[in-house]
Amino acid sequence: MKRLLRVYKQFFLSSLQREMEFRANFAAKVAQNLIWVIVFALLLEVIFRNTTSIRGWTKADAYLLSATCFIIEGLVSAFLSASTVEIPQKVRQGTLDFDLIKPVDSQFLACTRKFNFDQLGTLAVGILIAWVAARAGNYEVTAASLGSYALLVFSASALYAALLLILMTTAIWFVRVDNLWVLGELALDVARYPVDIFTGAAKVVLTYGIPLALIASVPVEVLGSKKGIDWALLSLSWAVAMLLFARWFWRFALRHYTSASS
Repeated sequence: MKRLLRVYKQFFLSSLQREMEFRANFAAKVAQNLIWVIVFALLLEVIFRNTTSIRGWTKADAYLLSATCFIIEGLVSAFLSASTVEIPQKVRQGTLDFDLIKPVDSQFLACTRKFNFDQLGTLAVGILIAWVAARAGNYEVTAASLGSYALLVFSASALYAALLLILMTTAIWFVRVDNLWVLGELALDVARYPVDIFTGAAKVVLTYGIPLALIASVPVEVLGSKKGIDWALLSLSWAVAMLLFARWFWRFALRHYTSASS
């Protein structure tokens, strides 16, 4: 574990040095992410111009929902997905072989080699919007609900990261697939909408089958005391299960990997 932490530290520092070598590019990417957040906020303003709520979700709820997605996207994109989304390219070019022969866990290398520090702007703005939305919506935030919200966001980030890794790992069979990451973004886009707008089987599937509701809708409802803190335990259980499955699936896929040297 200590060795992995040392390696992780070196990856972190090298990524930071890379970003600081091109400061103007870093600033441009941060600005681009902030513009996307502003555009999405303007979209919400347009939606709620002629209504006060959608299926019981107010404008403050919608802002908090979007902010939660921005927080999760910022966490995962900054610290994990920058490397994960490169797995298909590594498989196609044969450079995954270099990860497999190093004396460090190959999955660890595949997921932590790069950091996207420009996504920290999205993370910061997400936290700011969440705070403003909670105050605007007069949320009765307690220590229990805030702690549950933080746990849910952490669990949702782990769940989303595991889902993304599973998608990228399928490139070992498909090989020439460059846009698998789009499916991961699509999952996060679906999570931006309140799960209550879905009905019947779709709502059940998105809550328990493909638990996209646990990514954003449930954290907001727990913070607003619309759901109990037991949902935090459900989300944590799902996150652990997905991480374990992602770990198994990675090892299973490597047994079917035909390296560039073979």
